[in-house]
Amino acid sequence: MRATAQGQQIKCLTVVDEFTHECLVIDVAGSIRSKRVIEVLSRLISTHGAPLFLRSDNGPEFVSRAILEWIAESGIATALIDPGKPWQNGTNESFNGRFRDECLSAEWFRSRAEAKVVIEAWRLHFNAIRLTAA
Repeated sequence: MRATAQGQQIKCLTVVDEFTHECLVIDVAGSIRSKRVIEVLSRLISTHGAPLFLRSDNGPEFVSRAILEWIAESGIATALIDPGKPWQNGTNESFNGRFRDECLSAEWFRSRAEAKVVIEAWRLHFNAIRLTAA
């Protein structure tokens, strides 16, 4: 978790495609609860289609009744990683490390709105570099 110069909390929900390693979205908010996760995933599904499975940690936003029901209704299987075993989610953990090192640790955000703009620019740059390197 980060905070802006104004003291606003910044939390980021990252969604990475395990096959292409493309970062599909980084949702920036003050808090990320299951309702927000469902909104973000619903937008992604409308654009990219539903994945066969959703891999995530066991954070409260991913194991709440609301999201588990939504996932089941959407026909998506779950692949929850075991607590304390980040290597089971290597693609996202690797991405999050780069995101933290190259963006979050390198920037000082004056506001959450500025953080959203800077983080989106970094995400687009990351995807462009990843695509040209492949």
